[in-house]
Amino acid sequence: MKFTQNPSVRALALSATALSLAFAGQAHAQEAAEETGGISEIVVTAQKVAENVQDVPIAITALTSDRLEAAGTTSLEGLTQLVPSVTFRKGTTSANSAIVMRGVGTITFSVAAEPSVSTVVDGVVLSRSGQAFMDLVDAQRLEVLRGPQGTLFGKNASAGLVNIVSKGGTDTLQAEARAEAYEGDEYRLRASVSGPLGEGLSARVTGFYGSYDGNITNVFGGKNEKINGYEHYGARGILDYEGDGSKFRLIADYFKANDDCCADVTTVSRGAVLDAELGLPGGVAQGLNQRYVNHNLVTQTKDRQWSLTASGDFDVFESHTLSVIAGYRNWKNVEVREGDFLPRAIVGTGELHDSGEVRTQQLSLEVRLASDQTQPFFYQVGAFAWGSNNQQDFTRRNITCATSTLPVAASGARPCNTADTVNTLFPTATSFSDVQSRNYAVFGQATYRFSDMISLTGGLRYTKDELDYTHTRAPAVNATNGLPATGPGTNGNPAGGTLASGGNGTNTSAGSSSNGNLSGRAVLQITPSDDVMLYGSYTRGYKGPAFNVFFNHTAPTNAVPIDEETSDAFEVGLKSQFLDNRVQFNVSAFTVTYNGFQANNFVLLNGAVVSNLTNAGSVRSKGFEADLLTVPVEGLTLRASAAYADAKVLKFNPNPSTNAPDARNGTRLPLAPKFTYTLGGSYERDLGGIKLYLDTDFRHVGKQFSDLGESGPIDAYGIWNAGIGFSDAEDLYRLTFHARNITDKSYALLNVSAGQRLQIPRDADRYFGVSLRAKFQ
Repeated sequence: MKFTQNPSVRALALSATALSLAFAGQAHAQEAAEETGGISEIVVTAQKVAENVQDVPIAITALTSDRLEAAGTTSLEGLTQLVPSVTFRKGTTSANSAIVMRGVGTITFSVAAEPSVSTVVDGVVLSRSGQAFMDLVDAQRLEVLRGPQGTLFGKNASAGLVNIVSKGGTDTLQAEARAEAYEGDEYRLRASVSGPLGEGLSARVTGFYGSYDGNITNVFGGKNEKINGYEHYGARGILDYEGDGSKFRLIADYFKANDDCCADVTTVSRGAVLDAELGLPGGVAQGLNQRYVNHNLVTQTKDRQWSLTASGDFDVFESHTLSVIAGYRNWKNVEVREGDFLPRAIVGTGELHDSGEVRTQQLSLEVRLASDQTQPFFYQVGAFAWGSNNQQDFTRRNITCATSTLPVAASGARPCNTADTVNTLFPTATSFSDVQSRNYAVFGQATYRFSDMISLTGGLRYTKDELDYTHTRAPAVNATNGLPATGPGTNGNPAGGTLASGGNGTNTSAGSSSNGNLSGRAVLQITPSDDVMLYGSYTRGYKGPAFNVFFNHTAPTNAVPIDEETSDAFEVGLKSQFLDNRVQFNVSAFTVTYNGFQANNFVLLNGAVVSNLTNAGSVRSKGFEADLLTVPVEGLTLRASAAYADAKVLKFNPNPSTNAPDARNGTRLPLAPKFTYTLGGSYERDLGGIKLYLDTDFRHVGKQFSDLGESGPIDAYGIWNAGIGFSDAEDLYRLTFHARNITDKSYALLNVSAGQRLQIPRDADRYFGVSLRAKFQ
């Protein structure tokens, strides 16, 4: 009997929910400070210098390593359970996944477009959204900065930013090991060792491994194979040096992922014949309860990523600090995708299978000079250079037939005869994309304190973007004889476009774009007391130009540069602590208007849904966010957080041929629930030689849509998790029992083609697990 199927284990895990229910709240930044019984301070680098999070005039959530561990957050996907303003676009591969913040995010398959929400790892900006979805390893904290952050962070931060800061070396020898096991044969292992190597020199080494069979069953061929699982492993090393007036850090890491994920699940009827072809247990029309597919190709994602980062801080000019950060990242993503969601090709319904590989190399350098932050006037200035080379190979293979020599099957369908190359066609095409991106910037930000109460901050950033692409794809041909042939999602035109349509008549499309931009920020900060801070800010955001470079890219339409995206953001906020530092309440209100919004449209090509990136027009997101944290008694922490974001299309670009208004004007943006809230709490108590730990959280997500025009509705849902743990008096050994999705509420992350393609995540089912953590010091 597996441990998770043991009734005693289930009973103990469920007991955690009962014991924790009284302590509802949200998973926010701070932990209870044992020494004072109040709320402890968290130091962040949201403005590139170390500051108390309560002193930063930005809507920010800081999540400590302890909070991430208690919530079971192992990747950025888990941020959605902790930060209400964050949603997640789950693609069939990590390369097509994205973070959405305050209802705004760039969802695209193009290798020549930037995300709207930037991910920064130890000072290095990641080039592509997909690079961010590796396992979180040794994170000291995560800082979630909401709203445009381009003045200081620049690249890819027009809607927000996630800043990941790693743990470093230690002055004493320490080691930690953690093992986790969950229902469904999910296992995770992690171990780290840190300590001194010499005078001022320390290091940290971490290794990890995780695997999971999956939450979906593929019945193809009667195998009943579990899919949508993963296998991840990797290692990370950090070397820290601190001497007289200088600090230096070198980081090297390696990450590998072999996932049979993420297959789209069919949850509504596709007609009697196709339903019978699928032959799913319990039928096709199971809605959100569907956990079966019948695919003759297993969707897979394979990631390999490694990086080197070097950073240093040096005291110069008596009162200044010179900071240098250099980073290199190498990422390869391989995808294999089932695109017709059937076990075989039949007359009238063809087969669509994809395979592709993305290779990304990026190199960045940032140099900053910061003055003494304790002076009435302080500033920082810097320069940034960044380059990324992206290449993609992509092949689409079809099987189609209008008639077949095979008999009608029991399903009522007539299968295509793949041995009959006369009546059965095998349309196929392969593309190669090469994209070069360069970004250069100079920036500065200064603050003047008129008094202890009032200060004014201003910042500017000048950015220069250069983008070049070459895309090669011949018209689709029949793989058996090389003659022209098209099928679902394949194109009969060359990438360069036909001469009649204004193209160059070749298989190659190429283009370049260069753009300069001045963006900035102004903040008025008022601090009437040590425990209260108010601020009002204006930010001019910017995201660079793009091209719609994807498999079916065809000139001249797709060769037109997609213009820059700019934003104007206004925000007011309050940060406060009171009742002897036992209550913390932060609130912010915002309105952001985006012009030239870069959006993904889904369109049909020969019966298959394909994507199309475009400048959609102008959109606006407005709303408020509130966070409450309280420590009413020693050991008890209550948290609550809410986010309201009304993210809508103001004016979609009119039809170019008719100039008629677009029907999507006034509709909500994709993956933008209006109201989301989280509640949670934790309790810690010494039972005499043994410590008890209780933790619970609940997240409610309002109704949202998967695509522009309010298509692909996703119903509202709420997920409740809890855990109960026990440790020795020094917390060297801790055993925790976990219960996830206690109410067994099923939900979807994405709904495409009116329920014919749903992404059903792991946490859409109730499951239980246990973890053991041991420290040696």
